[in-house]
Amino acid sequence: MDIDAFVAAHQHQWDRLRELAATRRLTGKQADELVSLYRVTAGHLSRVRTSAPDPQVVAELSSLVASARSRVTGSSRTGWSVLRDYVTTTMPAALYRVRWWSLWTTIVSVLLAVLAAWWTLRSPAAMSALGTPKQLDSYANDAFASYYTNYAPHEFAGQVWTNNARIAAICVAGGITGVLPAWMMLSNALNVGQAAAILIDHGLTWQFFALILPHGLLELTSVFVAGGAGLKLFWTLLVPGHRSRTDALAEEGRTLITVAVALTISLGGAGLIEGFVTGAQIPWALKITLGVLSLALFLAYMLVLGARAQASVKDGGIAGDLEAEDAGAKVAVAG
Repeated sequence: MDIDAFVAAHQHQWDRLRELAATRRLTGKQADELVSLYRVTAGHLSRVRTSAPDPQVVAELSSLVASARSRVTGSSRTGWSVLRDYVTTTMPAALYRVRWWSLWTTIVSVLLAVLAAWWTLRSPAAMSALGTPKQLDSYANDAFASYYTNYAPHEFAGQVWTNNARIAAICVAGGITGVLPAWMMLSNALNVGQAAAILIDHGLTWQFFALILPHGLLELTSVFVAGGAGLKLFWTLLVPGHRSRTDALAEEGRTLITVAVALTISLGGAGLIEGFVTGAQIPWALKITLGVLSLALFLAYMLVLGARAQASVKDGGIAGDLEAEDAGAKVAVAG
Protein backbone atom coordinates (compact mmCIF):
# COMPACT_ATOMS: atom_id res chain seq x y z
CA MET A 1 0.00 0.00 0.00
CA ASP A 2 1.24 3.48 -0.90
CA ILE A 3 0.97 5.24 2.47
CA ASP A 4 1.21 8.74 0.97
CA ALA A 5 -1.64 8.05 -1.45
CA PHE A 6 -3.68 6.46 1.35
CA VAL A 7 -3.23 9.52 3.57
CA ALA A 8 -4.13 11.88 0.74
CA ALA A 9 -7.27 9.89 -0.06
CA HIS A 10 -8.60 9.84 3.51
CA GLN A 11 -7.20 12.98 5.10
CA HIS A 12 -10.48 14.84 4.60
CA GLN A 13 -12.34 12.15 6.58
CA TRP A 14 -9.84 12.33 9.43
CA ASP A 15 -10.01 16.11 9.50
CA ARG A 16 -13.78 15.96 9.63
CA LEU A 17 -13.68 13.40 12.45
CA ARG A 18 -11.28 15.59 14.40
CA GLU A 19 -13.59 18.56 13.90
CA LEU A 20 -16.66 16.63 15.10
CA ALA A 21 -14.84 15.17 18.09
CA ALA A 22 -13.89 18.69 19.17
CA THR A 23 -17.39 20.12 18.69
CA ARG A 24 -19.04 20.81 22.06
CA ARG A 25 -22.65 20.22 20.97
CA LEU A 26 -23.60 17.89 18.13
CA THR A 27 -26.88 17.65 16.25
CA GLY A 28 -28.39 14.24 15.63
CA LYS A 29 -27.02 14.22 12.09
CA GLN A 30 -23.55 15.21 13.28
CA ALA A 31 -23.58 12.51 15.96
CA ASP A 32 -24.40 9.88 13.35
CA GLU A 33 -21.62 11.20 11.15
CA LEU A 34 -19.21 11.08 14.10
CA VAL A 35 -20.01 7.41 14.77
CA SER A 36 -19.68 6.53 11.09
CA LEU A 37 -16.34 8.30 10.70
CA TYR A 38 -15.07 6.79 13.94
CA ARG A 39 -15.70 3.28 12.61
CA VAL A 40 -14.14 4.10 9.25
CA THR A 41 -11.05 5.67 10.82
CA ALA A 42 -10.61 2.74 13.23
CA GLY A 43 -10.56 0.53 10.13
CA HIS A 44 -7.99 2.80 8.54
CA LEU A 45 -5.81 2.52 11.65
CA SER A 46 -5.99 -1.26 11.58
CA ARG A 47 -5.13 -1.32 7.90
CA VAL A 48 -2.15 1.01 8.29
CA ARG A 49 -0.79 -1.04 11.19
CA THR A 50 -0.87 -4.28 9.23
CA SER A 51 -0.12 -3.13 5.69
CA ALA A 52 2.01 0.00 5.85
CA PRO A 53 3.25 0.59 9.42
CA ASP A 54 4.28 4.22 9.26
CA PRO A 55 4.97 5.39 12.87
CA GLN A 56 3.79 8.97 12.33
CA VAL A 57 0.52 7.96 10.69
CA VAL A 58 -0.10 5.27 13.33
CA ALA A 59 0.46 7.77 16.14
CA GLU A 60 -1.82 10.36 14.52
CA LEU A 61 -4.63 7.89 13.87
CA SER A 62 -4.30 6.30 17.34
CA SER A 63 -4.74 9.69 18.97
CA LEU A 64 -7.66 10.55 16.71
CA VAL A 65 -9.44 7.22 17.28
CA ALA A 66 -8.95 7.50 21.06
CA SER A 67 -10.38 11.03 21.04
CA ALA A 68 -13.34 9.99 18.91
CA ARG A 69 -13.96 6.88 21.03
CA SER A 70 -14.13 9.04 24.13
CA ARG A 71 -16.72 11.26 22.44
CA VAL A 72 -18.74 8.32 21.10
CA THR A 73 -18.84 6.30 24.31
CA GLY A 74 -19.05 9.26 26.65
CA SER A 75 -17.52 9.50 30.12
CA SER A 76 -19.74 7.00 31.88
CA ARG A 77 -17.01 5.93 34.26
CA THR A 78 -16.82 7.98 37.44
CA GLY A 79 -13.68 8.70 39.37
CA TRP A 80 -14.73 6.18 42.00
CA SER A 81 -15.24 3.43 39.42
CA VAL A 82 -11.81 4.10 37.95
CA LEU A 83 -10.26 3.94 41.43
CA ARG A 84 -12.18 0.75 42.22
CA ASP A 85 -10.97 -0.93 39.02
CA TYR A 86 -7.42 0.20 39.70
CA VAL A 87 -7.44 -1.29 43.20
CA THR A 88 -9.34 -4.50 42.42
CA THR A 89 -7.90 -5.28 38.97
CA THR A 90 -4.90 -3.26 37.86
CA MET A 91 -2.83 -3.47 41.04
CA PRO A 92 -3.30 -7.19 41.73
CA ALA A 93 -2.66 -7.95 38.05
CA ALA A 94 0.59 -5.97 38.15
CA LEU A 95 1.69 -7.86 41.25
CA TYR A 96 0.69 -11.16 39.66
CA ARG A 97 2.87 -10.45 36.63
CA VAL A 98 5.98 -10.41 38.82
CA ARG A 99 5.01 -13.42 40.96
CA TRP A 100 7.75 -15.78 39.71
CA TRP A 101 10.46 -13.15 40.00
CA SER A 102 9.20 -12.40 43.51
CA LEU A 103 9.28 -16.09 44.42
CA TRP A 104 12.86 -16.60 43.27
CA THR A 105 13.97 -13.37 44.94
CA THR A 106 12.37 -14.60 48.16
CA ILE A 107 14.05 -18.01 47.95
CA VAL A 108 17.49 -16.59 47.21
CA SER A 109 17.18 -13.89 49.91
CA VAL A 110 16.10 -16.38 52.58
CA LEU A 111 18.93 -18.74 51.64
CA LEU A 112 21.45 -15.89 51.81
CA ALA A 113 20.11 -14.82 55.23
CA VAL A 114 20.36 -18.39 56.54
CA LEU A 115 23.88 -18.71 55.10
CA ALA A 116 24.92 -15.39 56.67
CA ALA A 117 23.57 -16.48 60.07
CA TRP A 118 25.26 -19.88 59.82
CA TRP A 119 28.60 -18.44 58.81
CA THR A 120 28.51 -15.74 61.50
CA LEU A 121 27.73 -18.34 64.18
CA ARG A 122 30.43 -20.68 62.86
CA SER A 123 33.16 -18.09 62.44
CA PRO A 124 34.46 -16.22 65.53
CA ALA A 125 36.10 -13.71 63.19
CA ALA A 126 32.80 -12.99 61.44
CA MET A 127 31.04 -12.52 64.79
CA SER A 128 33.76 -10.29 66.21
CA ALA A 129 33.63 -8.14 63.07
CA LEU A 130 30.11 -7.11 64.12
CA GLY A 131 31.30 -5.63 67.42
CA THR A 132 33.01 -6.24 70.71
CA PRO A 133 31.53 -8.83 73.10
CA LYS A 134 30.10 -5.99 75.21
CA GLN A 135 28.51 -4.34 72.19
CA LEU A 136 27.02 -7.64 71.03
CA ASP A 137 25.63 -8.33 74.54
CA SER A 138 24.04 -4.89 74.59
CA TYR A 139 22.54 -5.41 71.14
CA ALA A 140 21.10 -8.84 71.94
CA ASN A 141 19.82 -8.09 75.44
CA ASP A 142 18.62 -4.52 75.03
CA ALA A 143 18.99 -2.67 71.70
CA PHE A 144 17.24 -5.21 69.47
CA ALA A 145 14.05 -5.29 71.56
CA SER A 146 14.06 -1.62 72.61
CA TYR A 147 14.25 -0.58 68.94
CA TYR A 148 10.51 -1.30 68.74
CA THR A 149 9.58 0.74 71.82
CA ASN A 150 11.93 3.75 71.81
CA TYR A 151 9.49 5.96 69.89
CA ALA A 152 5.80 6.67 70.04
CA PRO A 153 3.92 4.08 67.93
CA HIS A 154 2.67 6.57 65.33
CA GLU A 155 6.12 8.15 64.92
CA PHE A 156 7.82 4.76 64.68
CA ALA A 157 5.28 3.49 62.16
CA GLY A 158 5.86 6.56 59.99
CA GLN A 159 9.65 6.18 60.15
CA VAL A 160 9.49 2.49 59.26
CA TRP A 161 7.06 3.11 56.39
CA THR A 162 9.23 5.88 54.94
CA ASN A 163 12.40 3.79 55.13
CA ASN A 164 10.84 0.64 53.65
CA ALA A 165 9.04 2.57 50.92
CA ARG A 166 12.39 4.13 50.01
CA ILE A 167 13.99 0.68 49.71
CA ALA A 168 11.12 -0.57 47.54
CA ALA A 169 11.28 2.55 45.36
CA ILE A 170 15.03 2.10 44.85
CA CYS A 171 14.51 -1.53 43.84
CA VAL A 172 11.76 -0.64 41.37
CA ALA A 173 13.11 2.63 39.98
CA GLY A 174 16.68 1.31 39.81
CA GLY A 175 15.60 -2.03 38.39
CA ILE A 176 16.79 -1.20 34.91
CA THR A 177 20.39 -1.18 36.20
CA GLY A 178 20.10 -4.72 37.58
CA VAL A 179 22.67 -3.76 40.22
CA LEU A 180 20.56 -1.71 42.64
CA PRO A 181 17.83 -4.30 43.34
CA ALA A 182 20.42 -7.08 43.61
CA TRP A 183 22.50 -5.04 46.03
CA MET A 184 19.47 -4.07 48.14
CA MET A 185 18.39 -7.72 48.37
CA LEU A 186 21.90 -8.86 49.30
CA SER A 187 22.31 -6.11 51.91
CA ASN A 188 18.91 -6.84 53.42
CA ALA A 189 19.59 -10.60 53.62
CA LEU A 190 22.98 -10.07 55.27
CA ASN A 191 21.55 -7.66 57.87
CA VAL A 192 18.75 -10.05 58.82
CA GLY A 193 21.11 -13.04 58.95
CA GLN A 194 23.69 -11.28 61.10
CA ALA A 195 21.04 -9.97 63.52
CA ALA A 196 19.66 -13.50 63.84
CA ALA A 197 23.15 -14.87 64.51
CA ILE A 198 23.78 -12.41 67.34
CA LEU A 199 20.53 -13.25 69.14
CA ILE A 200 20.88 -17.00 68.55
CA ASP A 201 24.43 -16.86 69.95
CA HIS A 202 22.99 -15.29 73.12
CA GLY A 203 20.25 -17.89 73.49
CA LEU A 204 17.50 -15.52 72.31
CA THR A 205 16.31 -17.38 69.22
CA TRP A 206 12.65 -17.18 70.24
CA GLN A 207 12.90 -13.45 70.92
CA PHE A 208 14.35 -12.85 67.47
CA PHE A 209 11.50 -14.60 65.66
CA ALA A 210 8.87 -13.21 68.03
CA LEU A 211 9.96 -9.65 67.23
CA ILE A 212 10.51 -10.20 63.51
CA LEU A 213 7.49 -12.28 62.46
CA PRO A 214 4.56 -9.95 63.35
CA HIS A 215 5.57 -7.24 60.88
CA GLY A 216 8.39 -8.97 59.01
CA LEU A 217 6.24 -11.46 57.15
CA LEU A 218 4.47 -8.69 55.24
CA GLU A 219 7.37 -6.25 55.24
CA LEU A 220 10.01 -8.63 53.90
CA THR A 221 7.62 -10.15 51.36
CA SER A 222 6.88 -6.65 50.03
CA VAL A 223 10.61 -5.93 49.77
CA PHE A 224 11.16 -9.24 47.96
CA VAL A 225 8.40 -8.36 45.48
CA ALA A 226 10.04 -4.97 44.90
CA GLY A 227 13.38 -6.65 44.24
CA GLY A 228 11.81 -9.19 41.91
CA ALA A 229 9.97 -6.46 40.01
CA GLY A 230 13.17 -4.46 39.57
CA LEU A 231 15.10 -7.49 38.32
CA LYS A 232 12.27 -8.32 35.91
CA LEU A 233 12.65 -4.87 34.35
CA PHE A 234 16.38 -5.48 33.94
CA TRP A 235 15.71 -8.85 32.31
CA THR A 236 13.23 -7.18 29.95
CA LEU A 237 15.99 -4.80 28.88
CA LEU A 238 18.18 -7.78 28.04
CA VAL A 239 15.49 -10.05 26.59
CA PRO A 240 12.49 -8.05 25.29
CA GLY A 241 10.96 -11.09 23.57
CA HIS A 242 8.63 -10.54 20.61
CA ARG A 243 8.20 -6.86 21.49
CA SER A 244 10.59 -4.12 20.49
CA ARG A 245 12.90 -3.19 23.34
CA THR A 246 11.28 0.25 23.59
CA ASP A 247 7.73 -1.15 23.78
CA ALA A 248 8.78 -3.87 26.24
CA LEU A 249 10.45 -1.40 28.60
CA ALA A 250 7.53 1.01 28.34
CA GLU A 251 5.01 -1.70 29.18
CA GLU A 252 7.01 -3.13 32.08
CA GLY A 253 7.87 0.35 33.33
CA ARG A 254 4.22 1.38 33.49
CA THR A 255 3.40 -1.87 35.27
CA LEU A 256 6.16 -1.33 37.82
CA ILE A 257 4.71 2.06 38.73
CA THR A 258 1.54 0.21 39.71
CA VAL A 259 3.61 -2.36 41.63
CA ALA A 260 5.31 0.48 43.52
CA VAL A 261 1.93 1.96 44.47
CA ALA A 262 0.70 -1.42 45.72
CA LEU A 263 3.88 -1.99 47.73
CA THR A 264 3.66 1.47 49.27
CA ILE A 265 0.26 0.45 50.63
CA SER A 266 1.41 -2.98 51.86
CA LEU A 267 4.51 -1.48 53.49
CA GLY A 268 2.26 1.07 55.15
CA GLY A 269 0.35 -1.85 56.66
CA ALA A 270 3.60 -3.46 57.78
CA GLY A 271 4.66 -0.16 59.34
CA LEU A 272 1.43 0.05 61.32
CA ILE A 273 1.95 -3.49 62.62
CA GLU A 274 5.56 -2.75 63.54
CA GLY A 275 4.62 0.49 65.26
CA PHE A 276 1.46 -0.57 67.10
CA VAL A 277 1.70 -4.39 67.43
CA THR A 278 5.32 -5.63 67.57
CA GLY A 279 6.25 -3.65 70.68
CA ALA A 280 2.81 -3.75 72.31
CA GLN A 281 2.11 -5.56 75.58
CA ILE A 282 -0.11 -8.25 74.08
CA PRO A 283 0.39 -12.02 73.78
CA TRP A 284 3.04 -13.08 71.27
CA ALA A 285 0.69 -15.63 69.78
CA LEU A 286 -1.71 -12.83 68.88
CA LYS A 287 1.08 -10.72 67.39
CA ILE A 288 2.32 -13.55 65.20
CA THR A 289 -1.24 -14.43 64.18
CA LEU A 290 -1.76 -10.85 63.01
CA GLY A 291 1.47 -11.09 61.03
CA VAL A 292 0.40 -14.34 59.37
CA LEU A 293 -3.03 -12.90 58.53
CA SER A 294 -1.49 -9.77 56.98
CA LEU A 295 0.74 -11.93 54.77
CA ALA A 296 -2.19 -14.17 53.82
CA LEU A 297 -4.25 -11.14 52.77
CA PHE A 298 -1.38 -9.79 50.67
CA LEU A 299 -0.79 -13.12 48.95
CA ALA A 300 -4.51 -13.57 48.29
CA TYR A 301 -4.63 -10.09 46.78
CA MET A 302 -1.55 -10.76 44.66
CA LEU A 303 -2.25 -14.34 43.56
CA VAL A 304 -6.03 -14.85 43.71
CA LEU A 305 -7.26 -11.45 42.52
CA GLY A 306 -4.19 -11.18 40.30
CA ALA A 307 -4.91 -14.50 38.60
CA ARG A 308 -8.50 -13.45 37.96
CA ALA A 309 -7.35 -10.17 36.44
CA GLN A 310 -4.81 -11.97 34.28
CA ALA A 311 -7.47 -14.45 33.11
CA SER A 312 -9.71 -11.56 32.12
CA VAL A 313 -7.14 -10.47 29.54
CA LYS A 314 -8.61 -13.03 27.15
CA ASP A 315 -11.85 -11.13 27.36
CA GLY A 316 -10.29 -7.74 26.95
CA GLY A 317 -9.42 -7.23 30.62
CA ILE A 318 -6.53 -5.34 32.12
CA ALA A 319 -3.24 -7.06 32.94
CA GLY A 320 -1.61 -4.45 35.14
CA ASP A 321 -0.86 -2.02 32.32
CA LEU A 322 -2.74 1.06 31.16
CA GLU A 323 -5.55 0.67 28.69
CA ALA A 324 -4.54 1.07 25.05
CA GLU A 325 -5.75 4.64 24.66
CA ASP A 326 -4.02 5.72 27.88
CA ALA A 327 -0.75 3.94 27.12
CA GLY A 328 -0.18 5.94 23.94
CA ALA A 329 0.46 4.87 20.39
CA LYS A 330 3.00 2.13 19.82
CA VAL A 331 5.45 2.21 16.97
CA ALA A 332 4.28 -0.28 14.40
CA VAL A 333 6.77 -2.91 13.30
CA ALA A 334 6.50 -4.58 9.93
CA GLY A 335 6.83 -8.33 9.62
